[in-house]
Amino acid sequence: MANFYTDNENLKLQLDHPLMERIVKMKEEDYSFAKTEPIAPFNFEDAMDTYDKILEVVGDICGEVIGPNAESVDLEGARVENGRVVYAKGTQENLKALTDAKLFGMSLPYKYGGLNMSMVPYVMSAELVSRADGGFANIWGLQDCAETIKEFASEEIKDEFLPRINQGATCSMDLTEPDAGSDLQAVQLKATWDEPNQVWRLNGVKRFITNGDADIKLVLARSEEGTRDGRGLSYFVYDKVDQGVTVRRVENKMGIKGSPTCELVFKDAPAKLVGSRRLGLIKYVMSLMNGARLGVGAQSVGISEAAYREAYKYATEREQFEKSIIHFPAVYELIQNMKAKIDASRSILYETARAVDMYKLIEEIGKTRTLTPEERAEMKHYNRIADALTPMLKLFSSEYCNQVCYDAIQVHGGTGFMKDFPVERMYRDARITSIYEGTSQLQVVAAIAAVIKNTYTEMIAEYAAQPVTPEFESLKADLVRMAEEYEEARKIVTALECNEALDFLARRLVEMAGHVVMTYILMLDAIRAGEKAPDLKRSTFTFHKMVKAIHQAHLSYIKDFKVEDLDAYRQI
Repeated sequence: MANFYTDNENLKLQLDHPLMERIVKMKEEDYSFAKTEPIAPFNFEDAMDTYDKILEVVGDICGEVIGPNAESVDLEGARVENGRVVYAKGTQENLKALTDAKLFGMSLPYKYGGLNMSMVPYVMSAELVSRADGGFANIWGLQDCAETIKEFASEEIKDEFLPRINQGATCSMDLTEPDAGSDLQAVQLKATWDEPNQVWRLNGVKRFITNGDADIKLVLARSEEGTRDGRGLSYFVYDKVDQGVTVRRVENKMGIKGSPTCELVFKDAPAKLVGSRRLGLIKYVMSLMNGARLGVGAQSVGISEAAYREAYKYATEREQFEKSIIHFPAVYELIQNMKAKIDASRSILYETARAVDMYKLIEEIGKTRTLTPEERAEMKHYNRIADALTPMLKLFSSEYCNQVCYDAIQVHGGTGFMKDFPVERMYRDARITSIYEGTSQLQVVAAIAAVIKNTYTEMIAEYAAQPVTPEFESLKADLVRMAEEYEEARKIVTALECNEALDFLARRLVEMAGHVVMTYILMLDAIRAGEKAPDLKRSTFTFHKMVKAIHQAHLSYIKDFKVEDLDAYRQI
C-alpha cells in the first residue's frame, strides 16, 4: 500500500518544529474547543496525533487513488459540454475520495465543518496531493478561496458558502482577462448594482481561469464607473447555481491537463460583494495571491519529490556497462543535487507556512481583545518574515522544480522523452509553476523590497545567532562570509542610485539573499533532525556547495557592473 506521507520522514520533522506548540495552542484557542467540538484536540499531544492521522489518510488517498489516476487524467483531460466543464473520470474519483474523507476545508473553523488545522499540515497536504498529480493539486488547492471568504466576507456570506467547502464544493479565483494578465489594475469585467433586485450583476470575459467552472467563484470586477486603476476594483463571490457564467472553452495546455483552464463569459451574473468596495485588488486579492504563492511552493515541492523518486528508482534499476547507472559520478551528482534542491525548497516552504500561521493567528486574537505591545510587535515581525519569504519561496521552489524535472528526464535518457514514463508528464506539469500566480520575474520584484528594507539582512542575523553542532561550524562560518558578500553587493547596487540598474540586478541580489537564507533554514532543520533524517545533513552540504558557486558569480558580476552597461541591452 503506497502512502505518500508515511514514506517521507522529512515531513514529520516539520510537524515537530518547536514553534508548532504555540501555533496549535492559538489555533485551538487554548484547547477550549474540546468542550464543544467532538473532534477538537484537548492538548498539544492530542492535536499532533490528530494531524498525524489525518495526514496519513491524505497520504493513503494520494498513493492509492490520485497517483494511479494521474496518467489517465493527463490523457483524457477536461472538456466542455453545453457551456459546462466535465472533469476527467480520474479527477471525479479523486474529488469523491477526498470529499468522502472530509478533507476539504481542512483549515476552516469547526463551525463551518472544517478541521481547524493550521497552515503547516494544510500545506503538507498540498505537497502530498501535488506529488500524486500536479494538475489535480490546482483543483484541490483552490479551497484557499474559502480562507479569503472567512477573513473578509460578511457573516451572512460566510454562513452561506463556507459549510459547502467540506461537502466538496470546488472554488476558483477569477482574476485575469484577455487584456489583463499580470497587470490586474487593467481588469474591466463590469460590476453594476441592480437596485430592484438588490444584487450586483457581473458582465464581461475572464480568461486563463484555473478550475473556471467551480461551484464558488471569487471574482475581481470594476465596480466604480469611470475608473482605470486598482482603486476602482471590488471583489465578489458568485454561486454556480445561479447559472450566470458560461464556459466558452478549456485551454489546450502543455501540462496540468486535468486542471481545466477556462475562458468564461459573465452575463448578468448575480454576485455578492466581499468586504468593502474599492479594496478588491488592493487588499483582498493581494491576500489571496500570497496564499496561492504558498500553494504553488507546495505544488513545486510535491512535483519535484515525485520526479526525484522516479529518477532515483530508474537510476538504481537501469544497468549500463554491467553496473547500475547510479554508480556513475555524472548520474549520482545529478541525483544528489536534485535531492538538495528539494530539501532546501521544503525547508523554506514550512518556514514560510509557520510565519503565516503566527501572524494570522495573533491577528485573530486581536479581533477578540486588545493585543499587548509584545504581541503586536511579534505579529508585525512574523508578517514581515512571511512577506519576505513568500516571493523567495515561489521563486526558488518553482525554478528548482523545473530543474529537477529536467534532470529527471536526463537520468532516464531517451526513454524519459517517451510517454511510457511519468517523468515526461511531470516535466510538462512543472513548467507552469514558474509562470502562474506571478512569474519568477514578478517574484523578484516583490522580493527586492525585502532587500531594500534590510528584511533579509535581519533574518540572516537571527539565523546566525542560533547555535550549531560542531559538524556544521565550518559551514556556518562560510555562511557568515556569504552574508557579508551579500551585504557588499547590496551596498554596491544601492550606491548606483539608479532604479533601472536596481531592477536589472535585482534577481542576482534576491538569489544571493536566498542562498544564505535557505542554507541556514536547511542547516537548522538538519541539526534538529539529527539521525532521524540523515539525508538532510547530506543535502545541506550539497546545497551549500551548489549555491556558493552561483553566489560568487553574482558578486563578481555586480562588482564589475557599470550603469552604462545597460546601453548594450537597451539596443535589443
